[in-house]
Amino acid sequence: MTDQHFALFDTEIGLCGIEWGPRGINGVQLPMGDEKKIRTRIHQRHPEAGEAAPTAEVQQVIDRIVKLLAGGTDDLTDIPLDLDGVPEFNRGVYAIARSIPPGKTLTYGDIAKRLGGVELSRDVGQALGRNPCPIVVPCHRVLAAGNKPGGFSANGGVVTKLKMLEIEGAIVNHTPSLFD
Repeated sequence: MTDQHFALFDTEIGLCGIEWGPRGINGVQLPMGDEKKIRTRIHQRHPEAGEAAPTAEVQQVIDRIVKLLAGGTDDLTDIPLDLDGVPEFNRGVYAIARSIPPGKTLTYGDIAKRLGGVELSRDVGQALGRNPCPIVVPCHRVLAAGNKPGGFSANGGVVTKLKMLEIEGAIVNHTPSLFD
C-alpha cells in the first residue's frame, strides 16, 4: 500500500491534479489538455502514487485552489507543502514566490536580488520551471524583466499564465502575439 496519492479536479482553467503524502501536498498539476496526460505526468513524478479520494485536508486545498482560479483572493500560504528532495535554492525561490499576493507580481530579478544577486535571475527561472506545486507556489506571478510574462511551462504556455494573472486582477505589460 502506497502512502503517495493523487486526485484530479476541475477548475476555471481546466482539469488539474493534486498529489499528497503523509507530510503534505507534494505536487499540483496544471491542465495538460487531457486526463491521460495529467495522469502520465503525475506518475512520472511519483510512480508509486495511487489515485484516491482526497482526505478532508486535501479537499480543503482543492476547494481553495478552485476558488482562487475562479477569482478568489486566497494566497494559499498556509498550505503545508512536502518539498523533500527539492534543492535548497529552489525552496528559497518558492518561499519568496509564495509571499506574492494574488493580483501582484515580482520579476525573476526581484527574487534573485532577495537571494543574493540579480545574476541569479536565470537560476530563479529554472527553479520556477521545476516548481512541483504551481498555484500553491504561484510561479505564474513571477515575470521577466520589464514586467513581461516570460516563460511558462504549463500547457498553453504564456496564454495560460496570462489567464491566471487576469483572473487574479494582475496588470501585465504584454499583449499576446501569434507566437505566445
